[in-house]
This record gives sequence, structure tokens and C-alpha cells, in this order.
Amino acid sequence: MIPRGNHDVTTSSAPSTTDLVVRPLAGPEELDLFLRLTYSLDHELADDLATGRRLPAWMWVALDGDRLLGRLSWWTHTAGVDPQALDFFDLAPELSAEERAEVGLRLLETATAAVIPAGASRPEFGRFIPADWREVPETRSVLESLFSVLERTGARPLVERLRLEWRPGTPVPEPKGRLEFRPVQDREDLLALMTPVLEGTLDAHGQSDLASGLSAREAAELHFDEELANYSSPREWWRIAELPGSGEPVGFVVPARNNYHHTIAYIGVLPAHRGHGYVDDVLAEGTRILAAAEVPRIRAATDLGNVPMAASFARAGYVAFEHAINYVWDAPGESGS
Repeated sequence: MIPRGNHDVTTSSAPSTTDLVVRPLAGPEELDLFLRLTYSLDHELADDLATGRRLPAWMWVALDGDRLLGRLSWWTHTAGVDPQALDFFDLAPELSAEERAEVGLRLLETATAAVIPAGASRPEFGRFIPADWREVPETRSVLESLFSVLERTGARPLVERLRLEWRPGTPVPEPKGRLEFRPVQDREDLLALMTPVLEGTLDAHGQSDLASGLSAREAAELHFDEELANYSSPREWWRIAELPGSGEPVGFVVPARNNYHHTIAYIGVLPAHRGHGYVDDVLAEGTRILAAAEVPRIRAATDLGNVPMAASFARAGYVAFEHAINYVWDAPGESGS
């Protein structure tokens, strides 16, 4: 086991003749070092550091002399709280598969031992990946090396997701008149609908929450408090769909802006009203709200296996532009063991 708190570890089992050094960044002034490898979220790093969503102590590098062989970083949605996700993990593409395995494992376990308390659950790993990553040999080789390292530390793949985007100029669906919409009144107003939506959900994260022992109500509260409550965009955008006349709730949609993009953050149709195509009406309402705000784009995501939801996004004019993959560590354990 690598000793906890050792932020500068030198080992003789390096992929070249010089020693491998694994350490965190000394401060924001070392961001250029971290940027010697590339990933699609690189442009967000400076602002993340400035706002406290990312700390230098959470940003680790593996160095062979002055050559960057690997890097990783955790992120959180709000400054001052624990890491929420491991969202950077890159290895130099010129390394062999064997070298990636050695460097990646040493980097991940050394950094985790220093950042994540022993016995605590490791934050979920998430990565954006090309939709055709399995068909491109070089991309597949690099990604499978990363996934192999994660699995050696006890992680398992949770889900692969479609990332979607609505762009200005795309026609906005007109209301069909089948539903009426009202703003969400308060936390309880939405939680009362999120809870039944989670029962029988096709969403892998929702299924994982329920499999962990959480009740549907507890999983809904967790989702609300850890994600939805942190959006700075107007809650007046959030809508509940009802049947005309009776006011019976059918579903809801949460158009919002996260730290980076405007998004359809959450959408759901109650079990009693599924099978009637209402999801198209609910999604169209959320899209209309954001389009009326003249946002530069609307982002959304759905599980690759959630075919009905993906089809609804396609009908609303959303285009799939890449995939994302998530790995989870189900069992807490001593980091770095």
C-alpha cells in the first residue's frame, strides 16, 4: 500500500530509464504542465481553478523527468465541498499498452490514496468519448487502457451515454395542447413527482441509487440536493405538466444552466402516463423555454440503452455529437491498497 499523504513518490519501475514521479500540481501556475496532454475539457480548467471547483491538490501528474506521461483530476460542482467526480484521466498516447497499465495504475492509486480518505467511496469516473471510439483502433487502444486501470482498482462500467445538443435555428416544436404547464412551486412540489418517476426508471444512475439501498424518495432527494439545487439559473424555468381540466400531474422538465452550458437537466413522465408520447410534449416545453432565452445551445444526455428517450430527443431536433462513459467503485475501501 502506498502511504497516505505522500505527495511526491519516486519509483524505479518507470517506463523509461529515469524515475517516475507522481505528484499534485504545486499551484495554478503549473496549469501549463497539466495541459501538455489534451482532453475536450481543457478549456474549463483555468476557470475551475479560479472558482474553486478544482484544486491544485486534486490535479496530479506522472512525470518522467520533464516528460508528462499521465495526469488526472477530480472536480466538484461547488467550492468548498469534497470531490464529486474524477473527470480527467489521461495517459501519453505514445506509451505502449504495458506502459500505460503501469503508469496509469501508479498514478491513480497514488493520487487516490492522498485525496480520498481511507474507507470513503471513490467519486464516480466520467469521460466524454467519440461515438465511434470502438471503430478507431488508436482511440480504442488508449481508452481500453484507461478502463483496464480503473477495473484493476475495483471499478466497473456503469453506463455509456449519448450526449446531445439542440442548436439555434432548429425548429422549436409547437405546443400540441394535450398538456398544460405550470412552474414548480418548491422543492416538495418537484420531489413528489421525482419519486414515482424513479420507480421503474431506465436510467442507469437512478437504478444504481436504488440498488444501493436508497428508497426512491431518498434517491430523489439526493438528486435534487446534490445537482438541481446548485443551478444558478431561474427556477421559474422548471415546469410541471398537467392534464387540462383535472390538473392531474403527468410529468416535469428542468431546463437549467449548469456551470458550463444550458441543459435539459432532468425530464420525467409519471408511470401512470407513460406510453402516450407525453415525453415529446414535456421535452418540447423545456426546449421552448431555453430557446426563448436565446441560449447559444442546449445540451442533454441520455443512456445509450434508453432508446425511447433518445428517440424523443431526435424528434425534438437534438443531435447526438459524442458519447460519455461512467465507471463506479461500488464498495468503499482503503484508497491505494
